[in-house]
Amino acid sequence: MILSFFDQFMIPQMLGIPLILVAVILPTTLIITKNSRFIQNRMSAMQAQAIKTFIKQLLLPINMAGHKWASILMSIMLMLISLNLLGLLPYTFTPTTQLSMNMALALPMWLMTVLIGLRNQPTISLGHLLPEGTPLPLIPALIIIETISLFIRPLALGVRLTANLTAGHLLIQLISTAVFVLTPIMPSTAGLSFIILLLLTGLEIAVAMIQAYVFVLLLSLYLQENV
Repeated sequence: MILSFFDQFMIPQMLGIPLILVAVILPTTLIITKNSRFIQNRMSAMQAQAIKTFIKQLLLPINMAGHKWASILMSIMLMLISLNLLGLLPYTFTPTTQLSMNMALALPMWLMTVLIGLRNQPTISLGHLLPEGTPLPLIPALIIIETISLFIRPLALGVRLTANLTAGHLLIQLISTAVFVLTPIMPSTAGLSFIILLLLTGLEIAVAMIQAYVFVLLLSLYLQENV
C-alpha cells in the first residue's frame, strides 16, 4: 500500500466515526482532578502563576469591559497548545492541521468581537472602515478595502495556524524518511540529517506554542478595537 505524505492529515476513523472529537476532548481530561484542593503541588502553583502572568500581559492594553474575555482567551490558548504539542507525538493526530476546525474557532470569536463593537460603540466600530483625513475621491475605495480586510481576518487566523503546523509536520516527515532511507547507504549523511531532524523537532515545539499565542494575541487585538 502506497501512502502519501499528506495521509497524516486525514481524519482517522473507527467504525466510520471520525475521531477528531476524541482528539479535541482528550486534552481537557488531562486537567480533571479528584482532589478538592485547587492547587496541589509546586508544579500546579507554577502553572497558575504562568497563567496569571500571561493573562495580565495579554489584557493590559484592554479596558475593563474586555477583561470578561480572560477565561475564554486562556481556555483557547491552553487547548491549542495541548493539541499542537500532543500532535507531535508518534502515532497521533493533530486536529489543528484541519482548516475546518481552525475556522470553527476563528470565525465565531472574530464575529463576537465585531458584534460587541457594533452593539457598544457602533460609531467608532464603523469609523474604523474609513481613516480620518481621507481625501474625498478615495473614500469609496478605502471603505471597500477596509471591509474586505475586516472579513479576511478570520480566514487569516485559521489559515495561519493550519499552514504553519502543516508545513512543520511535512518537513519532519520528509527528513525522517530521508534518515530512514539513507541510514544503510550513507550513514554519515543520515547522521547529519538526524541532527537536523532533532533541531527541527525542537523548532516545531516552539512553533506549536507560538502559534497558539499568536492566535489568542490577534483575537485580543480585535477585541481591543471594539471595546
